[in-house]
Amino acid sequence: MACASAADAGEAAPWHVGLASRSFHPAAERNWRGAASEQLVTQVWYPVAPDTPYAPNTPESPESPRPPHDTASSGEPVFRHLSVASNAPLAGDAGARYPLVLLSHGTGGTANDQEWLAGALAAHGYIVAAVNHPGNNLLAPLTREGFLLWWERATDLSNVLDALLADPQFGPHIDRSRIGAAGFSLGGYTVLELAGARTDVQAFDAFCHSPAADAICHPPEVKRLAGAASAVAAPPTPAMRDSLAHSGDSLRDARVRAVFAIAPALGEAFDAQSFKDVTIPVALMAGTADITVPPDTNVRRIAGFLPQASLTMVPDASHYTFLATCLPGAVERLARVCKDGPGVDRDAVHALAAKEALTFFGRNLAN
Repeated sequence: MACASAADAGEAAPWHVGLASRSFHPAAERNWRGAASEQLVTQVWYPVAPDTPYAPNTPESPESPRPPHDTASSGEPVFRHLSVASNAPLAGDAGARYPLVLLSHGTGGTANDQEWLAGALAAHGYIVAAVNHPGNNLLAPLTREGFLLWWERATDLSNVLDALLADPQFGPHIDRSRIGAAGFSLGGYTVLELAGARTDVQAFDAFCHSPAADAICHPPEVKRLAGAASAVAAPPTPAMRDSLAHSGDSLRDARVRAVFAIAPALGEAFDAQSFKDVTIPVALMAGTADITVPPDTNVRRIAGFLPQASLTMVPDASHYTFLATCLPGAVERLARVCKDGPGVDRDAVHALAAKEALTFFGRNLAN
């Protein structure tokens, strides 16, 4: 099957899922992190009437809002796509209002990586917006600044939120009192920043230069960065130094009322003081078999600083289990990303995560 249904996440969903794309150009000056294009390319999933037909929606379709991408750059598809109604009218009448969830992908990923979650939320009445983070996504070259200046990513989500609220199609239908955020891996870190967490870059560097350093210090995606080793080690440019000087600032967006972080990265960039301003509900989830973002130094460390947060550990799930499900032909070709451990059903893990996210946001973004 090349497509999956949003209803696969649990009980029958009340809506079909629409998909649209936007390219936002924030008027405010911002750090583009060396990105080739100064725009925030954003995917938006949203509820459409249940009798709206789904049409084939592949990256090759000229009318598709979903851009082509492939983790191996081989031209062959990797992930199973969700069935969507491209650019269909939003469900409801002119007065309809829906909660909004901002979605952040991991290092070197794309807005579509957690489409399984976006679709499940949209099918249950949420508008979901996922941005391709500048300088750190699969659709453009990875940049040194995009790879290293992680704290800047939260501004992407806040700028997308500004633009969506002003968007003529979606803005009038967003309930401004019900806005949440969800993210995976570096995206999990990003939404914790939106919640008010503060980054300590020096603490993270110290960890990565200590005997305790683990896989979080060597993300596999860095191989896509031109001259990776020398680029990471080179002295910062003046623009990077300016960003570093503000790396510990609060990037709290007061419009965001709850965050759901999946396998959040960079736990060693936080300490007990990092979360003193986090007062909104937080849910954490990760897999027990994650060797890419090891739980003890990441999600469990974060949970220790946030005793009020819920924590769900999914038995035997790996880091990449939370990416979209791979097509059969890609599983052997891209084993690191596509192959799960014995007994792990990626679709079942997605269904569990989607159910928990729906419960969490339903409780914390209630009217």
